[in-house]
Amino acid sequence: MSGFASTYECKVDAKGRVLFPTRLQEELRDVMPGGFVIKRSIFNQCIELWPKSYWDRELEKINRLNRYLEKNIRFIRKFLAGVKQVELDKSGRLLIPKHLIEFAGIGKNIVMASMIDKIEIWDKEKYELDQVMDDDFKLLAEDVMGSLGNTQNTE
Repeated sequence: MSGFASTYECKVDAKGRVLFPTRLQEELRDVMPGGFVIKRSIFNQCIELWPKSYWDRELEKINRLNRYLEKNIRFIRKFLAGVKQVELDKSGRLLIPKHLIEFAGIGKNIVMASMIDKIEIWDKEKYELDQVMDDDFKLLAEDVMGSLGNTQNTE
């Protein structure tokens, strides 16, 4: 699997469980048997859900960091803080740990948004605010994607 790209709105029950969308289960069918890793996002107030096989590849990169450099140790510690391995239960529900619900400010309604190799889990209102289209995004899109496929670009 090279990645996935879809967005789903879901509800979280009082115990922190969310029924994993059937279509998302189908999309992740090849990677679901290994379970998932769930953690805080670095850049946003949301949670990241990594298929275990994708997470293992990410850990391989981190494992190459020199642990005799203090900044690398601090990064590793912060990156791995609160990481949990999770699986869907027999009913197809994912239990989101309480500390991650609190970190992301998750209420009853969430959005599960695919990010190619992981899924971001957002409080629905926070997600909608993050997705407001503005001129900054237009400039960002031009800067990030504008030169792809352009063989004449000399940068």
